[in-house]
Amino acid sequence: MNRTLVAGLSGLLFGVGLALSGMMEPSRVLGFLDLFGRWDPTLAFVMVSALAVNTPVQWWLRRRGGAPLCAPRYELPAKTLVDAPLLIGAACFGIGWGLAGYCPGPALASLPQGGLTLLGFVLAMVVGMALARRIQRRLG
Repeated sequence: MNRTLVAGLSGLLFGVGLALSGMMEPSRVLGFLDLFGRWDPTLAFVMVSALAVNTPVQWWLRRRGGAPLCAPRYELPAKTLVDAPLLIGAACFGIGWGLAGYCPGPALASLPQGGLTLLGFVLAMVVGMALARRIQRRLG
């Protein structure tokens, strides 16, 4: 099966899920992060729903063996250590998420209807990812 087609369909399905769940609205995410104010549990429901679907499917796929549609084998991350780059990256992600109410998927999905602020966020996100790759290459 064509990898580009599968990637496109996966992205489309993800975007539809974001739209239907309301996760393209930064106020939902910011409401979830507001633990001591007007807490909005919508994001928690989205996460639990995703786990409820993904967990049994992953279990079944691993039991049946074989290969995925677009790769020769299933690959799990080799790195399991919690180190400084992971913590720094997680902190940067969390700060950006908390300030803007967007993470990468919803930001890209909302780009057509967003304004200059969202465009600035996406550009900053792309620059940050490029810098992270460059730093990672230098560190080895």
